[in-house]
Amino acid sequence: MLIHPQIDPVALQLGPLAIHWYGLTYLVAFALFMLLGTLRLRHEPFASIQGVSAWTRRDVEDILFLGVVGVVIGGRLGYCLFYKPGYYLSHPLEIFAVWQGGMSFHGGMLGVVAAMLWFAHTRRKPWLQVADFVAPCVPTGLAAGRVGNFINGELWGRFSDPSLPWGMVFPGSGSPLPRHPSQVYQFLLEGLLLFILLWLYARKPRQQGQVAAAFLVGYGVFRFIAEFFREPDNFLGLLALNMSMGQWLCVPMIAGGALLWLWAGRGNSNSRLSRKSS
Repeated sequence: MLIHPQIDPVALQLGPLAIHWYGLTYLVAFALFMLLGTLRLRHEPFASIQGVSAWTRRDVEDILFLGVVGVVIGGRLGYCLFYKPGYYLSHPLEIFAVWQGGMSFHGGMLGVVAAMLWFAHTRRKPWLQVADFVAPCVPTGLAAGRVGNFINGELWGRFSDPSLPWGMVFPGSGSPLPRHPSQVYQFLLEGLLLFILLWLYARKPRQQGQVAAAFLVGYGVFRFIAEFFREPDNFLGLLALNMSMGQWLCVPMIAGGALLWLWAGRGNSNSRLSRKSS
């Protein structure tokens, strides 16, 4: 049985300025996105696009900026609407109190979708092409975020069998019993494994929209699995069918990704048929 090391969340204190580990993991996530986005510029079809729609490093920088805005606004609004709608309707000003914590991945994803729609419109690029560009660059950022969760000793897992070698006691949970280190599970599944699968999948020619669809399905499935080991929010508990809120939010994500993948593939088939008939 392991015990969480209770790492000081403050990595560096400079007078009144406190630099938190969680903030540093965000910086790592941004740096990884820039690195991977720059590498994506060498991949097809982005490397061969010419003219007005040509992709450049400036596009990667702008996508990162807009994505950060989308994550912060969407993540906060998503948490307020999905997890505590009644409370925040009664205390609307606290929606802006982001320093109190409370962010939702699914809300952040919707915020990023809105940001990418804006980017695609202003840069005259197909939106699904933008989504395909971004999708493989996201999981490493999610992995960095889970590292921050583990350092903070938050979002711990459900109780584990005492004989589980990596079962871990989280003192902050208020219980001396071992739990699943669900942050590590999510780091491995939604972060590293999803990145490897998506990166390899995106390296081969795909119909426009299928890489983004693969991200939706992949993240949704891995998050759904991880939620079986993650302690549900104490103010919600388990919902209908004994599923957590995170799992319920993954259901439309998986379904939408599967439909998008099939629709994109059908469009590719139709285009081939049109070329043959002509």
